[in-house]
Amino acid sequence: MGWAYPERGVWAWVVVALLGFWAWAFRNRRQALERLADAGLLPQLAEQVDQISRTLKAAIVTLGAFFLLLALIGPQWGFRWQAIRRRGVDLVIALDVSKSMLAQDLKPSRLDRAKLAIQELLPMMKGDRIGLVAFAGTSFVQCPLTVDYGALLLTLDELDTDSIPRGGTAIANAIRDSLKVFASSAPDSRALILMTDGESHEGDSMSAAKEAAKQGVKIFTVGVGTPDGELVPITDAQGNQTFLKDREGRTVKSRLEEGLLQQIALETGGSYIRATPASFGLDLLYRDRIATLHQHAFESTMKQQHELRFQWALAVALCLLVCEPLISDRRRVSVR
Repeated sequence: MGWAYPERGVWAWVVVALLGFWAWAFRNRRQALERLADAGLLPQLAEQVDQISRTLKAAIVTLGAFFLLLALIGPQWGFRWQAIRRRGVDLVIALDVSKSMLAQDLKPSRLDRAKLAIQELLPMMKGDRIGLVAFAGTSFVQCPLTVDYGALLLTLDELDTDSIPRGGTAIANAIRDSLKVFASSAPDSRALILMTDGESHEGDSMSAAKEAAKQGVKIFTVGVGTPDGELVPITDAQGNQTFLKDREGRTVKSRLEEGLLQQIALETGGSYIRATPASFGLDLLYRDRIATLHQHAFESTMKQQHELRFQWALAVALCLLVCEPLISDRRRVSVR
């Protein structure tokens, strides 16, 4: 046996308060009679009042309130199998985990802020499937398409700049691996969010974008960082805090490259947004562009649907409350 709305159990205070009221009322009535007359006269004064019936009426009202509370909470037992068919869009997020994402022009860092934005996006998704691709100098599928958002969060938490040893930013690889994730989805229900600072060093990104457009995948690019750029803090082998340097020993300043990201979005019919410290923009992007895509039906699954049995508790409560006025608390007194 279970309960459909256990949170409504807080209304149990009404039943407790009703019990307290009856205790107060009976005692107050008794004290009033004692003040009015001597103890020896009380039986004659209360001769017409049937105390047993009066107590029974109070008990009936209290029980009626109790069964109303049971009906409100919604008792459940037994179940039936019900086919659940999900509908939604397929969304893949390709997240840049290269060293440049350690830059702190977005606090606490570009990567941490991007991961937080993904976490905030998930509650908005109702039935959509989502996957995750991580990329730096190469890319890999971190999580295939799923409606288990909890599982995706676990894989997202595991990502950091050490997840891919090879340095660089292979946007082309990220797009192509994302296309593989879409293999089983409907062509008009596919969206890819590419989250990166746009510093692409590997492959032909525009060629990969053209492949995505042919397969009906809209790419929405999110620029993570600032055009002015920021130094990239790292920890060396001795545990000292320093800044990333290139092969010539010069300190690297990572800048947001918006031009390429805008071209990729334009090529596929998507759009480009720049993340800011105040708003990352994924919520607006999802609501205005992705959620409006055609929703397709996923495979059906069978789910146990518990039967709601509030009717019997409601029927008992109504019977008790209807019967209570029919019980008289007055005795018939014979006239001598």
